[in-house]
Amino acid sequence: MSDDAKTRIEDTVKANDVVLFMKGTKTMPQCGFSSRVAGVLNYMGVTYADVNVLEDEEVRQGIKDYSDWPTIPQLYVKGEFVGGCDIITEMTLSGELDQLFESSGVTYDKDAAEKIREANA
Repeated sequence: MSDDAKTRIEDTVKANDVVLFMKGTKTMPQCGFSSRVAGVLNYMGVTYADVNVLEDEEVRQGIKDYSDWPTIPQLYVKGEFVGGCDIITEMTLSGELDQLFESSGVTYDKDAAEKIREANA
């Protein structure tokens, strides 16, 4: 990974409480996995930065090296890598994502989070 890509990734992760590195954008995801995670965050009313890795090959590969995680999307909260689609889905359904947001001071819609769990029970 180039120093430039690493710096851009680090700056983005540090400057935003919640960041989703994804294929596409939060309003127009370009893959099902990115769509699922963006959909959860959007539905829960979380304010987050979205980084379209399809626009920059250095960032697309660089984020995998940065997190030592092979797949995209990747969610970061308060500078820490949380996980990809499967992990975020599990955390949403178990309530762990709510706990992470609460302990990190991230605002989200608790009722929406509960509705997701009810719909998947």
